[in-house]
Amino acid sequence: MHYWRLSGFYLFYFASLGALVPYWSLYLKSLDFSVTEIGQLIAILMATKIIAPNVWGWIADHTGQRMAIVRMASLLSALCFAGVLIDSSYWWLVLVITLFSFFWNASLPQFEATTMNFLGSETGRYSGIRLWGSVGFIITVAGLGPVLDVYGPGLLPVIVLVLFVAIWLSSLSVPESEAGHLPLGQEPLRKVLGRPVVMALLGVCFLMQASHGPYYAFFTIYLENFGYSRTQIGQLWALGVLAEIGVFLLMPRLLPRFGARRLMLAAVGLTSLRWLLIAQFADSSPVIIFAQTLHGASFGLYHAVAIYLIHSLFTGTHQGRGQALYSSISFGAGGAAGSLVSGYLWTGVNPEAMYLFAAVASLCALWVTWRGIKDDYY
Repeated sequence: MHYWRLSGFYLFYFASLGALVPYWSLYLKSLDFSVTEIGQLIAILMATKIIAPNVWGWIADHTGQRMAIVRMASLLSALCFAGVLIDSSYWWLVLVITLFSFFWNASLPQFEATTMNFLGSETGRYSGIRLWGSVGFIITVAGLGPVLDVYGPGLLPVIVLVLFVAIWLSSLSVPESEAGHLPLGQEPLRKVLGRPVVMALLGVCFLMQASHGPYYAFFTIYLENFGYSRTQIGQLWALGVLAEIGVFLLMPRLLPRFGARRLMLAAVGLTSLRWLLIAQFADSSPVIIFAQTLHGASFGLYHAVAIYLIHSLFTGTHQGRGQALYSSISFGAGGAAGSLVSGYLWTGVNPEAMYLFAAVASLCALWVTWRGIKDDYY
């Protein structure tokens, strides 16, 4: 019963990502925004993750009401997002995106902490629950491509709003008791953050998500320039997440056998290869198909190892803020920086330059992983 309650939240949360990430740029393009403006609006979506998860993580760790925060944040994000249906001017969307994403970005880190606490010593089972998020992503990303080909991107806000409401409804089924809170009173958070391995891990997370900026913000538009249809692009997104699911299913065996450090090195190295292939061979369908299978490494393997390390390094009452820091530094600061830089590179240099930048960022992450993350540090 608890497995399906936890899995249901991931299903709908990442189904909303499957609608937003590949197709939000298309919707903004249909409103006649420039590439630079699209990059700015997507950067706002990412940038709220810098602040929101840390604010709500601190509150959750000190009140013990983790699921209450998840439920409230899910409801408020849906209500704020409804503002997209009122107006489509640039500054109005800036306001709406800032508000809804402040609440939307608050819920997942606290739910991640709830899931890990529920699993206790069986953290290897996390991937089996989290993979339902990937299933939700695939359903929407593959299904929406043909729908938007027929009806146009204007339908997207209504679909996303329905999914946001579903997130809130699914959060109601998870009781507060699953959050597994621990009493306050342990070493200060600043001492945890001062450990070299923690600083290295957070640096890797920032660089990895910065490298994904061109992918999440502009991959759909990028492939359209090479003649791919929205249906084909949706299938390519879905292929990437299928590879991610495959990795999640294997993680209970991979992690004990190879260890976190080796798996992280493999994930980051394959990420660099992926971006180089997309930069240089976007007009070759077989190469792009292969590059999409590398999403299993660039997100699936990387994310599973990162969540494991965060849970190992941020213990007790710091779990909520550990997950919040992971979200804010990687998906927030890293994602926002990557999206913003990508928009400027597209207009200032060329679209291929975005993915060369991504390859350089992930190569830097490889060096930080090699130097800073050792198996005996955690």
